[in-house]
Amino acid sequence: MAQRMILNETSWFGAGSVAVLADEVARRGWKAAFLVTDRALPGVGPVEAVEAVLAKAKVPVTRYAEVKPNPSIANVQKGLAAFRASGADFLVAVGGGSAMDTAKGIAVIAANPQFEDVRSLEGLSPTGKPGKPVVAIPTTAGTAAEVTINYVITDEEKRRKFVCVDPHDIPAIAIVDAGLMASMPKGLAASTGMDALTHAVEGFITLGAWEMSDMMTLKAIELIGANLRGAVLQGDAAAREKIALAQYVAGMGFSNVGLGLVHAMAHPLGAFYDTPHGVANALLLPRIMEFNAPACGEKYRAIARAMGVAGTEAMTPVQYAAAACGAVRQLALDLAIPQKLSAIGAKEADLPALAAAAYADVCRPGNPRDVTETEILGLYREAF
Repeated sequence: MAQRMILNETSWFGAGSVAVLADEVARRGWKAAFLVTDRALPGVGPVEAVEAVLAKAKVPVTRYAEVKPNPSIANVQKGLAAFRASGADFLVAVGGGSAMDTAKGIAVIAANPQFEDVRSLEGLSPTGKPGKPVVAIPTTAGTAAEVTINYVITDEEKRRKFVCVDPHDIPAIAIVDAGLMASMPKGLAASTGMDALTHAVEGFITLGAWEMSDMMTLKAIELIGANLRGAVLQGDAAAREKIALAQYVAGMGFSNVGLGLVHAMAHPLGAFYDTPHGVANALLLPRIMEFNAPACGEKYRAIARAMGVAGTEAMTPVQYAAAACGAVRQLALDLAIPQKLSAIGAKEADLPALAAAAYADVCRPGNPRDVTETEILGLYREAF
């Protein structure tokens, strides 16, 4: 069976690595930048740091700062018009997954204008040309959008999120500078870190997983289990550096093998309530791990070991499955992640519609255990 791995052309890591942007732009002969960022970011440091590097290199910048959490079709279309008007020949995405996903959508449609409705990009996108070049500079440590071939857009009219999977959207350059992540509030650092853990766990147990992806996702689980508390609760710089690396490594894995039911159930929460994606994932992950345990066998022993659980070799399957789920749940509790859907504004009357959307989600077929829409509804009810 043929297995495919798609990664960035170039990636840079480490505090201060944003400085290499000027050399990378010069090496490729790019002339003008279109900077895509979140509405909340300008004025807090990372955007200005990136713009200062480009200004020193005499690269003009047009800033598009209209991205909202859970970016919408309108965000992409408005950004596309601004990109075309700017005369830029490459994009720089500075922010979390929302900024990077918006930049990917703009870049892909700019090269494939027949998809300007955005909706037609859903699923395995049938684009014919690589998107305009994107430099992805994350300011949160969770989504790994800088290394994935996926992006997620919200259809506000239909109250749904849809996933676009397209090798033509992967950024040309990723700059993972933990120094740009230092200003994250604790709540954001916690939720994005749990998002990275969800990527790693689901990427490890998904039906498409294989030896190479396992190396990546399992290492990411180990790094997150050992460092996320220190990064969030103590603000430890060395731990933040490890989490910045871990979320990228998790992305290397899941981008190439897929995800599962946690993401399928988290996406509708973002579409219905604008729930931060990391919060939705963190709330659901332990419950869905328990549901999936019968289908995952020895992989749960490996997860428990990677999360720092001692004595896993002597455990029975029931014991190591419980240990893996318990370690993940305890991490979420330690980071003060909400544990009930009712605590994040979900409405019980919406649960059937959420279940239908989750069953239709592109991530659901990758789940290691078969699941029906009725079972998904039951899992939402348990979480409510």
